[in-house]
Amino acid sequence: MDILIIDDEGNVRRMLRALLENEGYRVREAPSAEEGLEAVRLETPEVILLDLMLPSMSGLEVLPRLGEEAPGTPVIMMSGRATLGDAVQATRLGAFHFIEKPLTPEAVLLTVRGALEVSRARDLARVLQEELGPGGELVGVSPAIQRVRDIIRRVAPTDARVLITGESGTGKELVAAAIHALSPRRGKPFVRVNSAAIPRELVESEMFGHERGAFTGATERRRGRFELAHGGTLFLDEVGDLGPEAQAKLLRAIETGVVERVGGSHPLQVDVRVLAATNQDLRARVQEGSFRSDLLFRLEVIPLHLPPLRERMEDLPLLVAHGLRRLRQRQGLLTPHITPAGMEAMGRYPWPGNVRELFNFLERLAILHPGGLVGEEEVTRLLPRPSPPPSSPQGYDDEDPRPLRARLDAYERGLIAAALERSGGSVAEAGRLLRTDRANLYRRMRRLGLRETGASGEWKGLEGSGRRALRSPGEQG
Repeated sequence: MDILIIDDEGNVRRMLRALLENEGYRVREAPSAEEGLEAVRLETPEVILLDLMLPSMSGLEVLPRLGEEAPGTPVIMMSGRATLGDAVQATRLGAFHFIEKPLTPEAVLLTVRGALEVSRARDLARVLQEELGPGGELVGVSPAIQRVRDIIRRVAPTDARVLITGESGTGKELVAAAIHALSPRRGKPFVRVNSAAIPRELVESEMFGHERGAFTGATERRRGRFELAHGGTLFLDEVGDLGPEAQAKLLRAIETGVVERVGGSHPLQVDVRVLAATNQDLRARVQEGSFRSDLLFRLEVIPLHLPPLRERMEDLPLLVAHGLRRLRQRQGLLTPHITPAGMEAMGRYPWPGNVRELFNFLERLAILHPGGLVGEEEVTRLLPRPSPPPSSPQGYDDEDPRPLRARLDAYERGLIAAALERSGGSVAEAGRLLRTDRANLYRRMRRLGLRETGASGEWKGLEGSGRRALRSPGEQG
């Protein structure tokens, strides 16, 4: 976390350095515009604090040159004698924010944290674009991936909302990044929200921001992801995991372009393109009453489905070549040569984790067989062995009076319990056995009323035996 301070006042630089280093940031100083530009050429910082009044040239003159030397780096302007016109001009020239002197620690830290979030979002977009492959496109020549590529090219120049669906690991985030990269908004932020990874009580704060004192722990004002994505693209990953209140506020934000921070009273106008992704069947969720139909209609202006890898196996050789090249370039690994027999063995595997699992497997090969030949024997030995699903806890019974949903829930509960027993209580390992990710498994467990019985997150054994088990709330006691 590198921050560059360009200011001719030594006292200001020392105060800022002490403040920022106390927060764990790495700080560099430059007392003049020329030294500041040279410091940027030597190493691009994540954030620049720039004084408006410098000896040889003004901060407004330096700002465009910083944009050339470090494109995308947020620049925070500082001044004690600025006019409204200066602030407006600085914003037009690309400044992230304008703060007045005398500086207060709260204003500086709040602005720097916001700038860092934007900087990291842009870094993420750049990394995702690199992962798209040569020419910034999705890797593959199959008819399925060509259809996806065609939709991306058609929809990217517009502001239409896109709902990207597909199994975990198919590359939904890469598709969202590709749409952003090919759109007129490509120079603006690409901000991602993983709805499944945010506690439900904090989703609104993450998306819309909060005011100081809005709730316990809100010690300062925070800008939400909608504000950070202003002018750019907001990617809502796992949108199906949003709760009812967050769904309602998201719908309002999409319809009006207005957001309001938690605990705030002033509406904020934002210009954001919304892309969403899910591995759930949202239409089924609408039928169940757990997802708003009007929100689905707003998000799904353009539906885009990503096929699983098993349905486009003709792309496997290209994906393997791309994955190995990425390992060489980004990790410096000495990659193996996969023989035709080895490639054929990889083609027989169903890849339940899709492209993500494939790339993880290639990394495993590169670590265990650096620069060597990898044939059918090595591939077969290192690929996971298909394990039979846990034995059914309940078979078909003509006399069972329960409706289909209750019987399916009971069957699913038994599968999860058996998988957790086999994995020694590890949710991550149980997810691997059941061919699903941990977040999805946790969601299913919550829906089925299954919960951890140990305070430390371990699954306690059944009384009188060494086996591990799950208990639903009605079975406790």
